[in-house]
Amino acid sequence: MFFRQRHMAYNAKPDKPDPIFAKMLQEPLGGQWGEISVMMTYLFQGWNSRGPQKYRDMLLDIGTEEIGHVEMLATMIARLLETSPVEAQEDAARNSLVGAVMGGSRIEDVLVAGMNPQHLIVGGLGARPSDSMGNPWTSAYTISSGNLLADFRFNVTAESQGRLQVARLYNMTDDRGVKDMLSFLLARDTMHQNQWLAAIQELEEDGLETTPVPSNFPQDLERTEVSYQFLNHSEGTESAQGRWAKGQAPDGKGQFTYVEHPPAYTEDEGLLNPVDPRTYGTPPKPVPPSAS
Repeated sequence: MFFRQRHMAYNAKPDKPDPIFAKMLQEPLGGQWGEISVMMTYLFQGWNSRGPQKYRDMLLDIGTEEIGHVEMLATMIARLLETSPVEAQEDAARNSLVGAVMGGSRIEDVLVAGMNPQHLIVGGLGARPSDSMGNPWTSAYTISSGNLLADFRFNVTAESQGRLQVARLYNMTDDRGVKDMLSFLLARDTMHQNQWLAAIQELEEDGLETTPVPSNFPQDLERTEVSYQFLNHSEGTESAQGRWAKGQAPDGKGQFTYVEHPPAYTEDEGLLNPVDPRTYGTPPKPVPPSAS
């Protein structure tokens, strides 16, 4: 059960409207690495968790926190749209940086290239569950596999990509109110990256899951001769200098080796057999004319 308080997690008040930046903020809201994605990912990971209660509770804690981040961004976007769209575009067009990005300072240019028309036409000057290009958010961005180590590693990636995008947006605005909110999101992303790294370490120390994932699949069923080989499949041998090409593997179960000229492990050329002629595919050889 969820309860909403009438106070947001943090400030979401811009100094002034800016429909163009509102469009940009749609990315950390509804993009692949946005707050809707991590909110849904963490909640489903928690709801589906069959591991120790501490991991389930932690997942639901952070998933619920992300609901608040979605609210903050949606509110900020709506407030950035609280003005006549044309007036706001005129102000943006006078900004030389925005004008350079948009390829000109005419209001028509900015309207076409800058503002998200759906903010006005569909959303009534409100936020949308979509990315900065107007693509709808999709549940395909939600990752919940039932394996906590696999999921926690994905979560590190999600928080890293999300923080990267917010950091870029931070440098694209001079609005102190927007920067203030983004500074909070950046700080929480710092915490969440460290949180998932700590959770990965604890999960392994608890002996519940180790590398390689899934750790309970018998490795003797693998083609073990290639389990720890680095294969040089591109021109150049600089990759041989990396930690991944020599020494003990991180799982402690094998030694890395570097294969400069990887062999073909099969004689199979990938040729296909003919199929039913009623599919009208091209045959491997000319078809003799039928006898009259």
